[in-house]
Amino acid sequence: MTVVQNSAWRFWLLMLAATFALLWLFEPIIGPFLAGLAVAYFLEPLVSKLERHKVARWAGALIVLSGFLFVVALILILVWPLISTQGAALLNALPNYVAKIRQEYLPWAQDWLARFSPEDVEKIRGAAAQGAGVAAGWVSHTVQNIVTGSFAFIDALALSVLTPVTAFHALRDWSKLTRAIDNLIPRKHYKIIREQMAAIDATLSGFVRGQAIVCVILGIIYSSGLALNGLKYGATVGLVAGVLTIIPYVGTVFGWVTSVILAAVQFEGDWLRIGLVIAVFAIGHFFEAYILTPRFVGERVGLHPLWVLFALIAGLKLMGFVGVLIAVPVAAVIGVLVRFAVTQYRASALYE
Repeated sequence: MTVVQNSAWRFWLLMLAATFALLWLFEPIIGPFLAGLAVAYFLEPLVSKLERHKVARWAGALIVLSGFLFVVALILILVWPLISTQGAALLNALPNYVAKIRQEYLPWAQDWLARFSPEDVEKIRGAAAQGAGVAAGWVSHTVQNIVTGSFAFIDALALSVLTPVTAFHALRDWSKLTRAIDNLIPRKHYKIIREQMAAIDATLSGFVRGQAIVCVILGIIYSSGLALNGLKYGATVGLVAGVLTIIPYVGTVFGWVTSVILAAVQFEGDWLRIGLVIAVFAIGHFFEAYILTPRFVGERVGLHPLWVLFALIAGLKLMGFVGVLIAVPVAAVIGVLVRFAVTQYRASALYE
């Protein structure tokens, strides 16, 4: 490797390290700006489409962003009262639910445990207690990271003001931003870098925009299905499960487990209605796996669900709310670069 190549590698590694250092340093205050950029990236195709129809860029940005904020506000106005009311009612009913579970299912569990030796029973109880403690600790730590670790420095007002302002300026000046980045690309490697940036953009747009559509549709399926089945608090559980579908597996598992527990307590042995609750999530999972994800996300994005899940957990653990915002873009970049490296390796003399 020549001296020039060594210098280039050192430069890009230093740039990468400086970027992550700045993100870590400004993590308490950078969240709204990254959220604004994410919103701008999500809405940019609509603004570009209006621009192609002779609408000024600033006007298109204002129209699209206003429409987006109106839809978000409308959803919050319609959905938030339901979630807050049912959520508060569920919290109030939780002690009674726990008592019913102990009364109805504890004897069955004790009969089942009676089949084992005392040593095995003690091991099962110890493993269950340890698993419950680990799960509770992880949930508590996750919530604490999201709430106290990030929003202790950024109040709701700053988030609600800075995010739309950042999104508007990013949408208005999107072509200038992309042109500035394009002008910084080394001319010698311009074609290769542009190809990889296009692949990263296709991966991100395919995943983020497609997954958002999947979340909305699944939220409607879950909430309406559970509500029609007569499950109390089912609409809220279904909506939350739909939103959590942005994290692979988490939404389905959360909704299924929570709904089955609620159904087991509310329907008290009515296995038909409990089975219908399970069927709602089975149908939702079928639609997600075989219709929605292939249609709106597709395998072409190259982001495996486990890779996305790992990236989100790692981002949350390392950088809190900001880490969650940049987790999927970083995962997409790494995925594209790894595939490019594998392609180069297979074309090299070393592979042959």
